[in-house]
Amino acid sequence: MIKILFVCLGNICRSPMAEFMFRDMVKTEGLADRFRIASAATSYEETGNPVHHGARQKLAQYGISTAGKTAVRMQKKDYEAYDYLIGMDEGNIRSMRRIAGGDEEHKIYKLLEFAGSARDIADPWYTGNFDVTYDDILEGCQGLLKRLKEEGRLR
Repeated sequence: MIKILFVCLGNICRSPMAEFMFRDMVKTEGLADRFRIASAATSYEETGNPVHHGARQKLAQYGISTAGKTAVRMQKKDYEAYDYLIGMDEGNIRSMRRIAGGDEEHKIYKLLEFAGSARDIADPWYTGNFDVTYDDILEGCQGLLKRLKEEGRLR
């Protein structure tokens, strides 16, 4: 089983979008039983809150539900529990390394790295643009799935 934790600042926009988009992607490919997929925050600010209405609305356009998801914070133990801990921007990556106590096993990535890009995924909490965020997350998730297939993790 491949264990993936998507991470952003508050766990109400980008990381739950990535979590549910990637879940939908692997389900469509008949691979859902090969994954454990979750998301978390680097801060406590939104803990217990539901997914942002803008993220829920954007995903609903594609038939993807986030029902029942509430924000949780990444914990140090998550570093051992997951194979991939995937942040949305450089700030997330710094915070994730701090929470994990480093990245000795090289498990921490920025999502768009899997699409061959160094750019950050903009936070729609600030930009208000869930369309751009959706497109960037889709690009990163497609790249992640492609990489896992190329590496032979999905036989």
